[in-house]
Amino acid sequence: MRILTRALPAACVIAAVTAFAAPAAFASTAAAGRAGAGHDGGGGAVFVQTGNTAGNAVVAYHRAADGALTLAASYPTGGLGGILAGSVVDHLASQGSLTYDRRHALLYAVNAGSDTVSVFAVDGDRLALRQVVSSRGTFPVSVTVHGDLVYVLNALGGGSVAGYREFGGFLFPVPGSVRALGLDPTATPQFTHTPGQVAFTPDGAQLVVTTKANGNDIDVFAVRDGGGLSGTPVVNPEPGTVPFAISFDRHGHLLIAEAGPNALATFALHEDGTVSLLASALTGQAATCWVARAGRFFYVSNAGSGSVSGYTTGSGGQLGPLGNTATDKGTVDAAAAAGGRFLYVQTGAAGIVDEFRVGDGGSLTAVGSVTVAGAAGGEGIAAS
Repeated sequence: MRILTRALPAACVIAAVTAFAAPAAFASTAAAGRAGAGHDGGGGAVFVQTGNTAGNAVVAYHRAADGALTLAASYPTGGLGGILAGSVVDHLASQGSLTYDRRHALLYAVNAGSDTVSVFAVDGDRLALRQVVSSRGTFPVSVTVHGDLVYVLNALGGGSVAGYREFGGFLFPVPGSVRALGLDPTATPQFTHTPGQVAFTPDGAQLVVTTKANGNDIDVFAVRDGGGLSGTPVVNPEPGTVPFAISFDRHGHLLIAEAGPNALATFALHEDGTVSLLASALTGQAATCWVARAGRFFYVSNAGSGSVSGYTTGSGGQLGPLGNTATDKGTVDAAAAAGGRFLYVQTGAAGIVDEFRVGDGGSLTAVGSVTVAGAAGGEGIAAS
């Protein structure tokens, strides 16, 4: 274990300017003109971010009882998508770029190309843009929520995190909450040398950031009273593992998808911010980068193999393999719905979302797929 001593770039402490968009009516004319009028608050929904550089959008799908998706409407975010240099099917090279806040019925979407975050109110499969706020950094790629606290991860300029407080469906910056990660801003290629995800621990006491190949570290901040963070994170080096995506199991263990060895690893995360490796399982696949929880099962996405690999976890952090399931090409982020009964896998080669039913033993059965217009290479998927 070592403590971060990198210098903090001055640019990361510049005061942010928050821009508020006027509240929009549900199923606005612009959105309805692109698809159906949506379903009135009933049933489930899946939301997919396009990441389009000409204009980012969130595409909403109604989820039927059997898990099948039907296009409802497309909603502009008021910002631009972005592309990290070197990326092919994963333009943000991150997890959690589209995050659903169930408690407040809000959806947060990053606009990497315009350094902003959009806030949508959610009503079933209908969205209303409430706000577009500065990310207080460069190239936001991931958002995490705990209670009324929201933190955004910015990928460029050495990386940074910035905190917000949700109130009345809007985000307000937490004073003094910007923390620089101190990564090498010149390291290339960008898509492997930028941070991968920010995530709160289940109790909200810590904030975890993965740095991928730019350090091969798991950074852990302590969350202070008032929503701020410790001045520097505890930096846990994991040489050669390229820690990418984050999840937690029901026992409180930290799960990391590791792109270096193409593996899923479990860790004990301690109160002092240090981590201890518990188990690691090789997927035998290529470009293992993302991990999604569906009930008691975990599925890691393998972009280079066009597959997801399933696992269970035990009370001691043990990993039990469930096998691999083929997807469309360029497997990236994924989201579970209906208490883990369905899994929706985003594939970046053609912007397709594959729909699966999760069996009692964790097996995946294909339900169908949808092609999201303008979403090739896009990342970001969430389910209500």
